[in-house]
Amino acid sequence: MVIFAKKRNMISFENTEIAFQGKSNSDLRRAYILFRTLGNNSLVKIGGGLTHSAIKLHIPIDWVVKPTIYKQFVGGVTVEECNPVVRGLEKYKVKAILDYSVEGKESEEDIRAALEETLRSVKNAAGDPNIPFAVFKPTAFSTSKILEKVSAGQQLTYEESSEAENFSNRINILCKAAFDNDVPILIDAEDSWYQNFIDEVVDEMMARYNKKRAIVFNTFQMYRWDRLDFLKKSYEKALAGNYYLGAKFVRGAYMEKERERAARMGYASPIQPDKESTDHDYNAALKYCVGHIDRISIFNGTHNEVSSKFLAELMSVHNLKPDDPRIYFSQLYGMSDHISFNLAHAGYNVAKYLPYGPVKHVIPYLVRRAEENTSVKGQTGRELSLITREIKRRKT
Repeated sequence: MVIFAKKRNMISFENTEIAFQGKSNSDLRRAYILFRTLGNNSLVKIGGGLTHSAIKLHIPIDWVVKPTIYKQFVGGVTVEECNPVVRGLEKYKVKAILDYSVEGKESEEDIRAALEETLRSVKNAAGDPNIPFAVFKPTAFSTSKILEKVSAGQQLTYEESSEAENFSNRINILCKAAFDNDVPILIDAEDSWYQNFIDEVVDEMMARYNKKRAIVFNTFQMYRWDRLDFLKKSYEKALAGNYYLGAKFVRGAYMEKERERAARMGYASPIQPDKESTDHDYNAALKYCVGHIDRISIFNGTHNEVSSKFLAELMSVHNLKPDDPRIYFSQLYGMSDHISFNLAHAGYNVAKYLPYGPVKHVIPYLVRRAEENTSVKGQTGRELSLITREIKRRKT
């Protein structure tokens, strides 16, 4: 990491009293048991398989999922059910982003329902100062077949061309609603074989709606080796088009699937060769954006302590206030509270990603969270050590 000569006091993520100030003793005990369970790779694999099977067989599982993993990582079934969580976060200067986490639905009826729900979330954000962004997954608004064929530059039938245009129109409806309601909107990244078409549409939306400030945000998955260069090209395009670039950064969520598909189909993997390369490009992207902060707004979506501290240091050396509206830090609800709450306590803009939706529809999201906590080196152990330290602190 670069060491700067002049900077504010170094942000610390070690204060567990601040990190868990909104959690009761019973909340901490439940989280401890859950993360202990998530630390067992075999249990997670078996549990994920059984959960998917139960959903397919229409076996009720709400009674076991809702008070455990759902309660830890999800805000509720509806926007209204999420309100107590939003208000609870607000007490500690932590904002919320409501994410309708329904995936894998491709019928016209499901697409229409997702569009209506996302529009409702945009309007809800406009009426709540503690919800600074709206968000959606592009795959909720077309079929995987269309996204893949257009991204690959394949010839489309008339019906497929019409569906591709429908996708662009749906994204425009959402971005226009965000613009009209003055609510920035985050467009999540997807698998690489869908992303080219999504990037093309998002660039069009930014050129249309980001004339005065960043309303539309594209997502850059920095575990891809080509994304740092793509970021720089996106900036040049924004500069030439006289609009602002909204850049949300994540490391990535589909690494194993990406590598397996590349090996199976015989093309070069889009994934970085190792974690060090990902970390390098991630921090290089942050540095590039802060250096061009007059044209770029940053959404730093990471559970990585080093990258969070790095951005705070960059802000200091560039004389940017912690609450500069162009820079946000974010972590998922139920994880990395030591980062979120300590940053918010120090005056930085912080927002928790707060998924919501019916239990059976958010199962894919919950399974990913379980697998992520199992596979990401040190994630579960870090959560457990912090929870344990806070439980001991309260006892003494």
